[in-house]
Parts: sequence; structure tokens; C-alpha cells
Amino acid sequence: MTYKAFDDTSLGFSTRQLHAGYNPAEHNRAKAVPIYQSAAFEIGEYERSIRLFSYQEEGTSYVRFSNPTTAAAEKRIASLEGGSAAIAMGSGMAAISSALLNLASPGDDIVASRTIYGGSQTMFNKLFPRYGVHVTFVSDEDDPQSFAAAIGENTKAVFIESIGNPLCNIIDIERVAEIAHAHGVPLVVDNTFATPYLLRPFEFGADIVCYSATKYLNGHGNSIAGVCVERGDFDWLSGKFPHMDAFYGEHKDTIGAETLGREMFTKKMRIEYLTEFGAHISPQTSFYLMQGLETLSLRMERHVANALRVAEFLEGHAAVKEISYPGLASSIYYGLAKKYFPVGGPGAMMSIRLKGGLDAAKRVLERVRIFDYMVNVGDAKSMIVHPMTSINFGQPKEVAAAAGVYEDTLRLSVGCEDAKDLIADLEQALG
Repeated sequence: MTYKAFDDTSLGFSTRQLHAGYNPAEHNRAKAVPIYQSAAFEIGEYERSIRLFSYQEEGTSYVRFSNPTTAAAEKRIASLEGGSAAIAMGSGMAAISSALLNLASPGDDIVASRTIYGGSQTMFNKLFPRYGVHVTFVSDEDDPQSFAAAIGENTKAVFIESIGNPLCNIIDIERVAEIAHAHGVPLVVDNTFATPYLLRPFEFGADIVCYSATKYLNGHGNSIAGVCVERGDFDWLSGKFPHMDAFYGEHKDTIGAETLGREMFTKKMRIEYLTEFGAHISPQTSFYLMQGLETLSLRMERHVANALRVAEFLEGHAAVKEISYPGLASSIYYGLAKKYFPVGGPGAMMSIRLKGGLDAAKRVLERVRIFDYMVNVGDAKSMIVHPMTSINFGQPKEVAAAAGVYEDTLRLSVGCEDAKDLIADLEQALG
């Protein structure tokens, strides 16, 4: 048997999205990744139990720690992202919260952009303080020096979205990464809207990449999942992260210093957060995720092509006050879009503001026949939502406005339908 595509990192993206991380010879030669629908697995022998629970051996004993179906998905995503290791979790919010709490302790600070998903904002403003972790929001995402000004002595990470939700702004990732590293802290990027097919933040200096895999990675709206990927070369033992020092001291003789040099963030997150907090992903969901990954490049090409046509139509419509889509030459983020998305284009998300205000937004929501009124995004099917009364519900108006959300704002997730049908639907809805 000469099949070796599962571990050949020289293969192209579309080839690896079909093969990476899964060797059929280790799974009864099943070509499709099997669903290991089991809560627990045989340990087999006394000595192996010691190896497993001291983390000397990578293996499966209980699904809250790992599962063979999920392990294959993690390896594939790590390959596509260009990282050293990945960890899958039950949702995107579980991935983001665990990643940042894996870095920060009570008394520490996280620096974040304001133009992020409303759920992330709520978590940072209301829940993190209960754990003693403060989040400082930068004053101006478009000015990298705002990040430098916000970083303090106790800052443990900088967090941004590669494409803001729902403003669809683009932050200069490379410059912010340089600033974060100059202060000895990692850059964490939520890359949900971009996917590794359109953008790999590690190539621009990011250290950790997070996903709501519910969205484009899965792409079919059938399950909720989250993923974090580690780049693998950040210096966690600089003295700035005492809990990393403690973790290294506890596990270097069992896991191994070389492995921890590449995967310490992921190993710590798996042992201390995934396992103990129980935010694991089900094997069935991991299977759905793998199915979605197999067509990621194909779907994203169609998503982006449709999005540009829809954006161009909306930009010229008399009822639209403004549109936020960085793929338009009129966008203030067009230059950054060309820098970070030179080939594939800057995703398929956009937001619009309507001249008729809230009443006009309501009318569009009532009239659309193909765009479905839903809070999800990144589905093969097109969706539309009113952020102020959904994903940003209950936020003070000034907080929502900083993220690009107003009463007259609608967020669109452009799917893979025929573009002419999507345009026709919006045309009749806008009136």
C-alpha cells in the first residue's frame, strides 16, 4: 500500500482538505472517517493506563479528553491552517473563552478590538470580570498604535477578528502581531469569516487562531463546533506566563520538552480546560465537520464570487445608505483586503445601512424570499439578520455603534445559490 497523502504537507490546500490527518490503515481501511460513537475506550493494560493519564502516550480513554473521529478533524484543520496542533471544542464561544482563559489569570488583562461579535463582547464585558480577567478595548482598530497604547504590564494576549462581525472591517494583522510580540504577548485571531482557504493568519504573525467551526468550516448549518489552532513557536516560557511555567515543570518529563515546545498551548488547553470544563465536541459533530472541510475551497470560491456581485448591486441601490464589504474598491479596507486576501477575496459577509431606518430594515426582513432571517452565518444557504435585535441585543447604543451596528443595519451572509436569484430577491425586498 503506497497511500501517504494523509501526512504529506507538501500537497495543495484542496488536496489536504480531503486527505490530511486521517490514515485509513489505522481505522480498518475505511476511506470515510468513521464515527467513533463511544463514550469510553478500553485501556487494555495497567502500564498503559499510567502512560495515558500521565500523557506519555497519546491515546483515547474517555471522550471528554479525545476521540479518534475528532482527532482526525483536529489534524486536518491544523494542516490547512499551517499550525502545529489543533483542538476542537463544542462551540466557537467555548474555543474563544477557553483559549483566552488558558492565557490569563485573575488580575490579568486581554486587549481586544471593539469590532467583534456581540457574543464575544458580552462575554468579555460581563463574564470575564467574574473570573478576575479584565478586557481593554482599543480606541481605534484602524490605527495599530491603539493596540500598543492599550497593552499594559498585565496584558496576556491581543484578540482580534480577521474580518469584523458584522462591520466586515479588516485590521492590519501583521502590524498588530509585531506590536503584540514587542510586548511579549501572543496575537489571537478569530478567523471564522475568512477560513484558512482565504487567509492563514499564521503567515502574518498570529500565534493562535480560533474558529466557530459551525460556520464556513462546516458550511451546512447542521452542527455547532469550535476550533483553536496553535502556530507552535511562541515563547511561553519567557516568564510572563507563570501558569505556563508551572505546566511545563509538571509535564516536561512525561509529555516531553520537544513536544511542549511546539504544542504547549494546546496541551495545556486540552488537559486543563477541555477535559476539566467538559466543553468537548461530539464524534458525530466532528464527522459533519470533516464532511464540510472536504468542499471548503469549492464553497468559498462560490461564496466570494456571489458576495462581490451582491455587494456591487447593493452599493448602487437607492435604498442603501452605506455598505460594508472590503471587496469593493470604495471600501476604506480595500487596500488591506488586497494585502490579506490577494487571490481568494475577503469573504462573503457584508452589512448594509438603509436610508429608511428601522422601518426599512423591518420591511426587508419581511419581504426576502431566498435570504433566510437567521442568526447563523457561513452556511451554503444565504441568510440575513438585524444585529441590533439579535447578536448585539441589549448592548448600549454606543457599544453597538463602535462595532458598526445601528437600528438600520442588516447583516448578510451570502451563500452559494445563483447570484442572479440573490440579487433579484434583494431587489424586490428593497422595493
